[in-house]
Amino acid sequence: MQPPQSPPDSTPAEIDAALADLQAHATEWARLPIPAKVDLLETILPRIADVAGRWVTAASRAKGLAVGSPLRAEEWTSGPWAVANYVGALVETLRHIEAGTVAEALRGRVRQRLDGQAVVRVLPDGLYDRVLLNGVEADVWMQPGVAAAEVPETVGRFYREEDPEGAVALVLGAGNIAAIPALDVLYKLFAEGQVALLKMNPVNGYLQPLFETVFGAFVEAGYLRFVAGGADVGAYLTGHDAVDAIHMTGSAATHDAIVYGTGAEGAGRKARDEPRIEVPVSSELGGVSPCLVVPGDWSEPDLVFQAENVASQKLHNSGFNCIASQVLVLADGWRQRGAFLGELRRVLASVEDRPAYYPGAQERLDAFAEAYPTAERLGDDSQRLLATVSSEAGEPAFEEEVFGPALAVTDLPGGDDPADWLDRAVDWGNETLAGTLGATILIHPRTRKAMGARFDDAVARLRYGTIGVNVWSGAGFFVAQGAWGAFPGHTRDDVQSGIGVVHNSWLFERPQKTVLSGPFAPFPRSLLLGETHTAPTPLYFVTNETAETTARRVTEFATAPSPAKLPAIVASALRG
Repeated sequence: MQPPQSPPDSTPAEIDAALADLQAHATEWARLPIPAKVDLLETILPRIADVAGRWVTAASRAKGLAVGSPLRAEEWTSGPWAVANYVGALVETLRHIEAGTVAEALRGRVRQRLDGQAVVRVLPDGLYDRVLLNGVEADVWMQPGVAAAEVPETVGRFYREEDPEGAVALVLGAGNIAAIPALDVLYKLFAEGQVALLKMNPVNGYLQPLFETVFGAFVEAGYLRFVAGGADVGAYLTGHDAVDAIHMTGSAATHDAIVYGTGAEGAGRKARDEPRIEVPVSSELGGVSPCLVVPGDWSEPDLVFQAENVASQKLHNSGFNCIASQVLVLADGWRQRGAFLGELRRVLASVEDRPAYYPGAQERLDAFAEAYPTAERLGDDSQRLLATVSSEAGEPAFEEEVFGPALAVTDLPGGDDPADWLDRAVDWGNETLAGTLGATILIHPRTRKAMGARFDDAVARLRYGTIGVNVWSGAGFFVAQGAWGAFPGHTRDDVQSGIGVVHNSWLFERPQKTVLSGPFAPFPRSLLLGETHTAPTPLYFVTNETAETTARRVTEFATAPSPAKLPAIVASALRG
């Protein structure tokens, strides 16, 4: 099976012409009335519907996923569905801004913690969410200093500017998750009012023709251009005088190369914080994400389900995720620790093999195995690595993102008092692990209830941009209304997981983090735990047997919502 082909590299002349076109239309786009912007935005949905099948087929071929594999659901959800879902949410926000009804739309959603921090409930967001995402909630926590009453004023600040001049943004797309480049372009266009030049990563450059179709109306109007190529094209672009802002998804090393340059000269510039470019650079750069397992009294089905949860957090997209859980943190005194790890080994060894398609994967896995020679090799291909490591700072697994199917397990002392252990784990994660993109907490509902306010306080102290409670923090990528990015505070000379946010369909100006909560158990077993939801097995689980059918149906729903489509979605989801 031949992988899909990417377009030929763009020449300097083609790049110059594309940027000139964008400059000519930058102010026009910035001043375009909201209704006209919404009209353009809504052209995307039927175009996604037209290309979704080809999109998923191309991505599945590139990643070696067989026809009929449930794992193809990942390409539906992290491709066409993610973009269509975001478009729908963004349209709603723009309409509220135009109508002056933002405050009314947020009424009842905003609360203020005792410490003064404002928190906005963004999910569920309407009847369809209550049906399709029953049991899932998402809150956006605002940065300190934003009072609850001020939250509506932070929405869509760009649209309050008088006669904005516009700007040209360069978007350097990621190569692993198909929706990332499209979502980043939409954020630049609609949150920041900038026209955009998108350069796809060569790894998924084959998607460019499909994106040109999806965004055809924007291309025709002069608000978006595409170029293709590798590092040489990227270097030409990042130093171009016509570029006013840069957004990238990738590694901290790539960020530093863009901002400071490479080699000894680049290292010297970074040490002195003397950038080689003056334009602002926003970024999403990944990191080492923990999964904190709070000790409790779990049943055997709980152990099985949560083992599948952890395995999926690592194996989604074969581990090529900036938000993949890399460190599993357990309590050494938890009496079910051994049973849980046994179930995790079973899942890691038994799920469908897939190619390690991303460049450099084998070298990174070899380096992990060399650092941890006793790591277990699981699966028929022996590519899934599970290593037990010390909790002492400085472990390679704590300082470098593996970006592949390798998982480290570490123990922290305690277990008799879950609240004390979680406080310890929060401090450990904040101080020991590189990056601040996401963290996951798994906790039994009865344990969480017994903790009371101490649990919420622990979540408040976690310095991560997205926190998942009983749901993988990576699922926050798909929450259009949530802010996606690193915890605020990084600087260009210590960028870690990046600077700024994307997604954020409410267009909040100062979000701090998104907290996503999901069910500890699927329906109907959830009822025995006191959870009142009908949520089935999550779509991101690599063990979900009907995942592709469900994902295809929710994509069709997102491009053209209709209550008539709901029964088929629910029926497929409950069989997963």
